[in-house]
Amino acid sequence: MTTISFQNRVVVITGAGNGLGRTYALDIARRGGAVVVNDLGVDIEGVGGSHAAADKVVAEIKAAGGKAAANYDSVATTDGASRIVKAALDSFGRIDALINNAGNLRTALFENVSQEDRGSLFETHLAGTFNVTQAVWPHMKAQGYGRIVFTTSAAGMLGNPTQSAYGAAKAGITGLMNVLSQEGEPYGILCNGLMPNATGRMGEKTVKDTDPEVMKKKAPFLSALGKSLEPEFTTGMGVYLASESCKTTHSIYSSLGGRMARVFIGITEGWQGSREQPATAEDIAANIVQIRDTAGDFHIPKKLTDEHMVVTKLAPPTRD
Repeated sequence: MTTISFQNRVVVITGAGNGLGRTYALDIARRGGAVVVNDLGVDIEGVGGSHAAADKVVAEIKAAGGKAAANYDSVATTDGASRIVKAALDSFGRIDALINNAGNLRTALFENVSQEDRGSLFETHLAGTFNVTQAVWPHMKAQGYGRIVFTTSAAGMLGNPTQSAYGAAKAGITGLMNVLSQEGEPYGILCNGLMPNATGRMGEKTVKDTDPEVMKKKAPFLSALGKSLEPEFTTGMGVYLASESCKTTHSIYSSLGGRMARVFIGITEGWQGSREQPATAEDIAANIVQIRDTAGDFHIPKKLTDEHMVVTKLAPPTRD
């Protein structure tokens, strides 16, 4: 079995003061990596601010003989993102990997989502991920190497009531990963998405904000998962995706209950209409079963033009 090492590697982890971010930082430092522990020190809704969370993780790493530096800037601004990168370069001279982990959570039924809540979620998750990734990008491109982990969510990929703004932001992160995986691969920058399921401040808030009757129905499932929702059960996947051993790009991975799985967007074989006359709504209705059929062939496009190739029969369906 290959040992994953981060010797001579520098990793920036946003939102690393608690939960998953903290476990990523501790594990990477244990494996010899230098870590920039970024954390704004706010509560789960993005309110407040303190240096304590980041400082505590840095102290833990240094006490164990590791290398770490703290940063307290917000990912939600381009200036903050620039300072996060500067902290890495000033402290360790390079950046090899980025784990976009910073996040907040505000839940409400769609009709009750305020502009302030929507803005906070979009700015932290989507804009924040965009900002920090854009700030590290030229450094990775120049050195011909990089690993970037994008934290998406089942709320965005699959849906979850009361999380419309959060889910939209997370789905946007997936779109960003899809594009950057293609732009980055020629320069050795590999980009992957992680769909974690872990307890922590976000998980606790989700439970708190969920209707008690709904939680009662979920209780047997949560009980069956045992300890496997603890952050450490997802840590290994995040650390692997940030490592040199990771050779995949443009992929999304789910971590749930100790099971790791690939998540993908597939397109069915569908129904082929005429290329001379446009299909009518009646044509669609008559063929909707075939359009929706997932039992036959399907393909997993690697890029936008792959679907064009399949439709024109210039390339066969792919399942890789």
